[in-house]
Amino acid sequence: MAKATPNSNAAGSGTAGAPRPATATLREVAELAGVSKATVSRFINTPEIVSPTVGERIRIAINHLGWVPHAAARALATHRTGTIGAVVPTLANEHFATAIQTLQDELEGKGYTLLLACSEYDLQREYRQVRKMLERGVDAIAVVGEAHHPELYPLLEQRGVPCVSTFTYRPQHRSVCVGVDNYRAFYNFTNYLLDLGHRRIGMIAQNADTNDRAAARRDGVRDALAECGIAMHPAHVVEGYWGVKDGRRLLRQIMAAPIKVPTAIICGNGSFAMGAMLEAMSEGYVVPRDLSLIGFDDFELMAELPVPITTVRVPSAEIGKHAAALLIAQLDGNTAVQSIECESTLMIRASCAIPAVIDSDVRESS
Repeated sequence: MAKATPNSNAAGSGTAGAPRPATATLREVAELAGVSKATVSRFINTPEIVSPTVGERIRIAINHLGWVPHAAARALATHRTGTIGAVVPTLANEHFATAIQTLQDELEGKGYTLLLACSEYDLQREYRQVRKMLERGVDAIAVVGEAHHPELYPLLEQRGVPCVSTFTYRPQHRSVCVGVDNYRAFYNFTNYLLDLGHRRIGMIAQNADTNDRAAARRDGVRDALAECGIAMHPAHVVEGYWGVKDGRRLLRQIMAAPIKVPTAIICGNGSFAMGAMLEAMSEGYVVPRDLSLIGFDDFELMAELPVPITTVRVPSAEIGKHAAALLIAQLDGNTAVQSIECESTLMIRASCAIPAVIDSDVRESS
């Protein structure tokens, strides 16, 4: 029986112990292109400083040999890994998904690779994910919102790793941020409902324990009502985690309370708004004659329902684009980077109208 040799595992044999095929080296690329190793390195790191003729020879050599730069070696030389980390609560939210797609596209255009994780609104998990990313040498980090593990920002500051907080805007925030002012958005559209004549207003709110944006939205609603001497009845304020099913369940809970039902309900996110709409229709309520509904996020489906939902549009792609620019600016040493506020837009649709019965004086205390 012939003995196996290192080359006897032909391509496609798939045995676990098969050795990896030999890879080309930087020296071999340089020799084939007829240049020095330093010139190949310059072409890889800063191609614009290499002449087009030389660059084309190097490119042909790289393609012919199938050479791929070694990330660890490159990191030693440049003190950068060319990777940027991002942690989002979930990708089930189409706005987070859109922002991440845009962020990735923008970073890729600048030569960076995006490393992504989802925390599911768990601050401990988010912190562990950020630590793992730092262990892998990410050059910068993008997170969502302001509420994080108490050691997250100190860790990033200690390591000198730039950070951008997305989907939030507050000038005095600890890190650079980009997003909408959630408080102002909900304050403004609560006033829109008040101007229509609504006084009994309920809210399906997102749990705010680990979500600062949800807390800001709730504060915006309460402050706008308080300025008119109005408070939401405790039975008209319910909260959940996320999802259309939660929105349906929470609307049932509000409408089943043994008091006058609200004439309008504010939903803390798009999924709640769609769930509330479906449940209202299922229970025989005519929107907006019997009940006005207003939401947030402006998911695509919200405009396509039988009764399109009035909502606040968040410019998620713009947030992703600005986040990339802010991260790269910090990596380039720009010390004058400023937070960016993105404008939210109230999309007025058919789900809101003047209430059928206007209460002249509603002062239900909470």
